[in-house]
Amino acid sequence: MKEIMDHNVALSEETREPIQAYSPLRQACLVSPRSHSRQAAKGLTHASRPRPGAARATLGLGSGAARLRGQRSEKATATPRGAEARYSSDSSHPRFPVHGPSSYPSSSVPPPQPETCSSARPQDLPTVSDTSASRSTSVAEKGKKKTMEVVASAPGKVLVAGGYLVLERPNPGLVLSTSARFYAIVRPIHDELSPGSWAWGWSDVKVTSPQLSREATYKLSLKHTMLQLTSARESANPFVEQAIQFSIAAAKATITDKEKKDTLDKLLLQGLSITILGSNDFYSYRKQIEARGLPLSPEVLLSLPPFCSITFNSEVANGIGETCKPEVAKTGLGSSAAMTASVVAALLHYLGAVNLSCLGQSSSDSATERDLDLVHAIAQSAHCIAQGKIGSGFDVSAAVYGSQCYTRFSPEILSSAQVTGGSCLPEVVADIATGRWDHEKTRFCLPPLMCLLLGEPGTGGSSTPSMVGSVKKWQKSDPEKSKDTWSKLGMANSVLEKQLRNLNKLAEDHWEAYESVVRSCSHLTFMKWTEVAANEHEELIVRSLLAARDAFLEIRLHMREMGVAAGIPIEPESQTQLLDATMNMEGVLLAGVPGAGGFDAVFSVTLGEASGAVVNAWSSAGVLPLLVREDSRGVSLEAGDPRTREVSTAVSSIQIN
Repeated sequence: MKEIMDHNVALSEETREPIQAYSPLRQACLVSPRSHSRQAAKGLTHASRPRPGAARATLGLGSGAARLRGQRSEKATATPRGAEARYSSDSSHPRFPVHGPSSYPSSSVPPPQPETCSSARPQDLPTVSDTSASRSTSVAEKGKKKTMEVVASAPGKVLVAGGYLVLERPNPGLVLSTSARFYAIVRPIHDELSPGSWAWGWSDVKVTSPQLSREATYKLSLKHTMLQLTSARESANPFVEQAIQFSIAAAKATITDKEKKDTLDKLLLQGLSITILGSNDFYSYRKQIEARGLPLSPEVLLSLPPFCSITFNSEVANGIGETCKPEVAKTGLGSSAAMTASVVAALLHYLGAVNLSCLGQSSSDSATERDLDLVHAIAQSAHCIAQGKIGSGFDVSAAVYGSQCYTRFSPEILSSAQVTGGSCLPEVVADIATGRWDHEKTRFCLPPLMCLLLGEPGTGGSSTPSMVGSVKKWQKSDPEKSKDTWSKLGMANSVLEKQLRNLNKLAEDHWEAYESVVRSCSHLTFMKWTEVAANEHEELIVRSLLAARDAFLEIRLHMREMGVAAGIPIEPESQTQLLDATMNMEGVLLAGVPGAGGFDAVFSVTLGEASGAVVNAWSSAGVLPLLVREDSRGVSLEAGDPRTREVSTAVSSIQIN
């Protein structure tokens, strides 16, 4: 396992080229003159997509934004939403623009050479392209067959409280899963098995990223569950590679039924075709918008077609005297964790190791929870190995379980696997899958009639690992002061969580009073909120709102103090001015920097219909409001390829006069 980690650490450098758009509208808005065709967008024209200046210009951002994002559920504004209500399995979730992987590092280091378990060598076996002709069938024949396909998705995250503290047990963090989702589509490469395929020691694996116009091909050692890259190194992604290897090893380790084992072997021999798609929301299009002279508004983002190509940042300072290498321009929603979780969930379900069909349904039971726990364990392991370190894991946990209050697992759970030396991957994964994971999670979501907003200030990038390193160095140099700050932050985080949970309970028990107070407060600054309380229940609601606001102000204060002491911009001065102004607006409950802080993003939680005014104010201040909202679901099985849904939506919007 040590060799696996060392190999993937060597793959961390990103040197990819951006690809181009595939639709006329995208070319007109944001991309360079070059273009390339995309099968997914075939046949779509300007007429099939609303124009930025037409219907979409009426963006209301509140209830209006919900309509433009795909008619999000009206239950949010009509009925109380408790934690259970927010964990819906409704497959008609909001319109998620979907897109690709987070990073495709390249390296001159060759992949590890697994030992063969038969006389056949990978280079001697037919490749994916070699077999395509022999597997071609007529249209009529294809119509008779229905290829097995599994599509799973996992959300991005926003850490609203618990930054830095969540790195150490037993400090919790409040993390919200979002409407931004990664999708993994798994299907067989070969429809039928060749007569001698059962004697093969290798199988085909193909990973496709439409947004990068990249396709990575591998040979999979069926004995050692190791991938051998057969395409260019720049096409590979370590997170996807580890997700594939760990998922297959987990399926082999956990499936004991003979019939299921035979099915697993057949599925592997048929080869694995994996397509990765990620929401536009994971990626930043700010620079392209500015280069085109377009306004920093949600209307422009809404005008983008789904599956936009991914662009790269140029070298920029990270705010603490270091220069970041060119990389995919992201919005900080945890793309690598969501991507890893979606691939693991799709593969484990496809191979028969878990059954995710009942997620969120009333029939869900302890068996479904155990399946989710396996997805979590494998996703955490693959993610840690791919990034070369053991993080807190809150982003992976949110991707699997959804919005929650999270306490990290003990690092020893995975560190023991890293020093097993020459042990084969299936044995290591078996230990991980059956080990006792001590992370803690309790369901959590924003109270009803509250809206999560995210904005991209565009004032420079921040390196989270460097900032975390600086905080740890400060802790060692001034343990007394750091311990005091840590304690105050922990108390304020607990108060915030308590008040938000209390508001959820008040909404369930006294909905009419709750709705009246929140809608009234959405039109007032916080100083006038006490004026709307007309009875005892309404007074309790207002009290909780103000207590949550005060707790968050205290969190911001101690985070700024920690940043000054550690010499890093956790809440930079430019952000402080913006956030103070935001919190003083009508109907704003919270405004802060998510996660480790820095220059990358800001968030706000608004009441009722107050989000529209905040979005307009941010746009005027040079902050690009993103389309992301809270969606408390974790991993989910989808009805089919999300690109099909997007094309159907676009076609149905065409009006014939």
